[in-house]
Amino acid sequence: MSEALPIKKTESIFDELRNMQDRIMRRAYDIFRTNGDSASDLDNWLAAERELIRKPPIELTEKDNAFIVSVEMPGVSAKDLNIEVTPDEMLVRAETREERNEEKNKVHLSEIKTGSLFRSITFPKRINTDNIKAELKNGKLKVTAPVAVAKQVPVRAA
Repeated sequence: MSEALPIKKTESIFDELRNMQDRIMRRAYDIFRTNGDSASDLDNWLAAERELIRKPPIELTEKDNAFIVSVEMPGVSAKDLNIEVTPDEMLVRAETREERNEEKNKVHLSEIKTGSLFRSITFPKRINTDNIKAELKNGKLKVTAPVAVAKQVPVRAA
């Protein structure tokens, strides 16, 4: 069963990207303070990024004058998904949670990661933000974004 998702048109996703970078930077600094000089700045940054966000795999294709973005989002429900678009970019964010009752179950191993999924996509061409469609089905998000068509403006002689 697929579910249509709301899409928020925005002027810029720059603020969201900057906020995420600030969170990563603060965590990388905390890691540096804990580990000292034992790791490089890049190693600290990458460790912080791995802790705070997951970048889901995507595929961006163009067909019939539209971009189709497929994003693997296992374990994400539509209510936890947020999609923002500009004519040039798209930002996909989601929160995943794993609820378990540890009083009844003894967990021996868990590789299930919860937290923030965060992915920004820059389109190779501008899109028409008025006609975007998104649906989530079987853990896969599919966004169809039509390519913007240039409008010809008639010129009248004065």
